[in-house]
Amino acid sequence: MDLITLLEAALLGVVEGLTEFLPVSSTGHLILVGDLLGFEGPASKVFEIVIQLGAILAVCWVYRQRLWNVLVGLPSERGAQRFTVNVLLAFLPAAVIGVVAYPVIKRVLFSPWVVSVTLILGGIAIILIERMVHEGRHAEVEEMPARTALGIGFLQCLAMIPGVSRSGATIMGALLLGVERRTAAEFSFFLAIPTMFAATVYDLYKNRAVLSFDDSLTIAVGFVLAFVSALFVVRTFIGFVGRHGFGPFAIYRIIVGLVMLGILFAR
Repeated sequence: MDLITLLEAALLGVVEGLTEFLPVSSTGHLILVGDLLGFEGPASKVFEIVIQLGAILAVCWVYRQRLWNVLVGLPSERGAQRFTVNVLLAFLPAAVIGVVAYPVIKRVLFSPWVVSVTLILGGIAIILIERMVHEGRHAEVEEMPARTALGIGFLQCLAMIPGVSRSGATIMGALLLGVERRTAAEFSFFLAIPTMFAATVYDLYKNRAVLSFDDSLTIAVGFVLAFVSALFVVRTFIGFVGRHGFGPFAIYRIIVGLVMLGILFAR
């Protein structure tokens, strides 16, 4: 195991953690950075899958008390039951559609060109939605109607296209469906737990043939740094959005997309 590979793993871990819960597309960034580093091939795909677990763990840690309260209250408390139903309803479309569509999308659309274009289009969409929506009607996850949760779930499926962003699709979708900003961001975090866990397990099963103990150190480095950087994002994201909105992320997406298109055209 050489130092360069470990440094690449560290960088990709940080990229995963910083971008997974921001509306900028972690998958798109991993594709772009992996392409620039030459970090490609079957083993790199498994690496990218596993380090997502680090980001999931960060959400579970930050919201551990709330998740524990939901679990304990599930048998008798209506709020805990509504919370669980809304998360499961939002997860359902990705679980069903993903099994059918995601393998095809992954084979056809996972390229730096697609990511660059969708980053730009997504940034424009965020700017437009920011101007359209005002104060939301639903201030808590438990207060969201079932149809709203299901609608957010269908919009999350757009994130199967690399560069769209799972968190971006769910947060912007929630805003359009009348959810307050803070609640939209938190619901995106909670929805990430079953969605990302299921996607990770599914991808690991499909790629089990290329799993190797020789890659364990590389994966461990990426996993730990994905956890630490995601921890920082989850703890600071809602406060940042409350002060600045989602506009900075839209501008960032457009700039990165344009820069990458320039690099791709120059090759």
